[in-house]
Amino acid sequence: MNQLESILIAHKEIALLFSILCNILISIIGLIPSVFLTALNVKLFGFTGGAVVSLIGEAAGAIAAFFLYRHGFRKWINQHAARYPKAERLLHVEGKEAFLLVLSLRLLPFVPSSLVTLFAALGKMDWLSFLIASTTGKIPALLIETYSVSEVLNWSGTGKVILGALSVIMLLYIWKQKRT
Repeated sequence: MNQLESILIAHKEIALLFSILCNILISIIGLIPSVFLTALNVKLFGFTGGAVVSLIGEAAGAIAAFFLYRHGFRKWINQHAARYPKAERLLHVEGKEAFLLVLSLRLLPFVPSSLVTLFAALGKMDWLSFLIASTTGKIPALLIETYSVSEVLNWSGTGKVILGALSVIMLLYIWKQKRT
């Protein structure tokens, strides 16, 4: 990992492309949190540069995933969606309502990005509306993520509080899982 970091620091033009490609893969796979890539971007490009590179990568990843999901899963989902009436309703949202739904879901940090992208892709939303709503909604969440990562990397008082809070949340989650 340190060797990769050293190579990327020495060749920032490769790091930029590498980061964007990694974000695209993360978005397509949909299970890997991008916070680790954001941390690398902040380390390589600073706070503002890291935020911009992360936003470009996440926007590119979201639109790539949108097209892959749309063309890879749409027919299958439309055939099976009737079993899940609430999910089926999401597939029929369009226009301004779809735009506002994607925008609002992107603003919520606990809603997985891959699910938002999947439902938008499988529904009737056009790609340009999705790109604008998705990217606009990601900006506040990404700025919070970038700030948090920056504070943790700098090991500031705020960074220590963030890590402490995350540790408590993880311990509570593990404890709750063991009880059930």
